[in-house]
Parts: sequence; structure tokens; C-alpha cells
Amino acid sequence: MPVPTCPCGQDLLYDACCGRLHRGEATATTAEELMRSRYAAFVMHDAAYLRKTWSLTTRPARIDFTPGQKWTGLEIVTTTGGSPFHTEGTVEFRAHYTRNGRPGVQQENSTFTREAGQWVYVEAL
Repeated sequence: MPVPTCPCGQDLLYDACCGRLHRGEATATTAEELMRSRYAAFVMHDAAYLRKTWSLTTRPARIDFTPGQKWTGLEIVTTTGGSPFHTEGTVEFRAHYTRNGRPGVQQENSTFTREAGQWVYVEAL
């Protein structure tokens, strides 16, 4: 069953937003777009997309999802670089969640680069 609105926080339907990236119909044009699509992939437990968009230099052997955790919202704090004309960029964000009924937030400044022309997540600063 399709998700009506995109969990990434954009005011778009999932199929027209991150869904097209998750299905491989498009690739992210900016580091922020990739960050949003990766957040949506965490929401939907799409490990294949997360692996595909993780740098070969830092990709873990497997991706585990935290039991009892539900992602509830994404805030982009700031970005540097990461445009269609850059090869590197950072995205600072706050990802809100509940875990076993308790609210929490993960704040991170993530680095992104291009590998084979595609934006990929590298690591948290």
C-alpha cells in the first residue's frame, strides 16, 4: 500500500518524491535530496536503498533497524555545498523518533560525496 505523503517532510506525495528514488526511477540531484530520501528509507525500513546510497568506503556489512523505534519527523538545519554543481556537501539535520513510546531526536551533520556521479552518504561529522 503506497504512503500518501512523503515521510521526508516535503509537501509531496511519496510516489512523486522519495518513492521515485527508492524505486530507482530517479537519483538525487542534491545532497539534501539524498538525505531526505535516506530518512524516508529508514522510515520504511528500505535497507537495499540505504546500502545503495552509502559510500563504498564507509558502508556497513549490514543495516539493522532499531526495534520499537518509529521515525516521526525530519528537520533540515543547514546545508553546505551539495548542489547539482558540487562534488561534496554536508547536511545537518534533526530526525525525531519515538522508541518504546518515548520521544527522542538524533541530530547529525552528515557528509556526502559523489561516487560514479551519484550522491552517496559518507559519514556523520
